[in-house]
Amino acid sequence: MLQNSAHDTPGRRDVVSFRVAEQDFCIDIGVVREIRGWTPTTVLPHSQDYVKGVVNLRGSVVAVVDLSARLGFGATQPCARHIIIIVMIGDQTVGLLADVVSDILTIDDTAMRHVPDIASEVARDFISNVVTFEDGRMLRKIDLARVLPELATDRA
Repeated sequence: MLQNSAHDTPGRRDVVSFRVAEQDFCIDIGVVREIRGWTPTTVLPHSQDYVKGVVNLRGSVVAVVDLSARLGFGATQPCARHIIIIVMIGDQTVGLLADVVSDILTIDDTAMRHVPDIASEVARDFISNVVTFEDGRMLRKIDLARVLPELATDRA
């Protein structure tokens, strides 16, 4: 691990930005293990409607979550241009289906804004902050523990 990277600097954090359903989102880079191209999944019977299925990741079975479906934008019909962001949530490895990774950014904490009170309850549940930029762009920062709470807890 790099010693003086931006995510070690107080007041700054590194995020991976990506697009889902033509919308811009980000997550902390610390939870990202790898980014890979779309791989067809094996469907799991009786799984949540936003779980596309599972993939084999070097011998481990990893659930792939359709972020578009989970965030309420509708199910993704994945193709070769889609990507899977492999993340660690608690002790679980999960794949997040997204359209494309846009960038890796260093964000000042001062650019983080609270989600407006007029936003829907679902938006406030899944989005922890809105990141604003001087050029007017905005990113929504996803709270993965809230998006995937059943995957973040231990199962017996």
